[in-house]
Amino acid sequence: MSKNEMIPATNYTALKDFNLAEAVASEMSGMDVSFDRVTIPAAGGTTFELPGELPGETDAAKEFAGVILYHHPLFAYYRERFTGGNNAPDCGSYDGVTGVGNPGGVCAQCPLNQFGSGENGGKACKNKRRIFILREGELIPILLTLPTGSMKEFAVYVKRLLAKGKKSSSVVTRFSLQKVQNSGGIAYSQAKFAVDRVLTDEEQRYISAMAEQVKAFASRVAYDDAPGEVIDPETGEVMQPLN
Repeated sequence: MSKNEMIPATNYTALKDFNLAEAVASEMSGMDVSFDRVTIPAAGGTTFELPGELPGETDAAKEFAGVILYHHPLFAYYRERFTGGNNAPDCGSYDGVTGVGNPGGVCAQCPLNQFGSGENGGKACKNKRRIFILREGELIPILLTLPTGSMKEFAVYVKRLLAKGKKSSSVVTRFSLQKVQNSGGIAYSQAKFAVDRVLTDEEQRYISAMAEQVKAFASRVAYDDAPGEVIDPETGEVMQPLN
């Protein structure tokens, strides 16, 4: 594993002649759609694990930058205590609005999606958020799943962008980590977000087209195809990411 402070960057004009849907159709016909993952460490670590240059290789980085092409809620409820593996949740939602499975239904009205329904006052249904990120100089996005403890920071970041008339897909975002503790004294890694730069008009045209294609693929990416462990900041449990 090599250690880099920052992944080298160029710009997004290479997207001009690239079509993600066509590339997937020609090269991944009959295969499951998946994206390489960014891993957030457990127990307050401040170094991301990023996809490396070659398959199976990873890079460790304190921070990295990329455009947020698309992001969406990812809710998952396990009736039995989750112990790892590739088990799909009993109930899940890709939009944070409607749950599919048992119990299913409207997420906002579900008693399992209320604070106090889980351990230590948390939710029985784990609320996370998937972020599809395109690094400069690359053509395929990588996937970051934010755990519960980073959701508020991300919401604040997006609101600040909107207040300035920007969307998350119109800027290059710099991602980093900080070590924090929950109310029970459990240390965990919390993601931080900052604007690196604003996209040029030309880059924005290409990014907008790519974002629409990624959005179409998002619901086809399974819950359970990523390895690794994270500390749930609500319960202190070690859990496998639902990404």
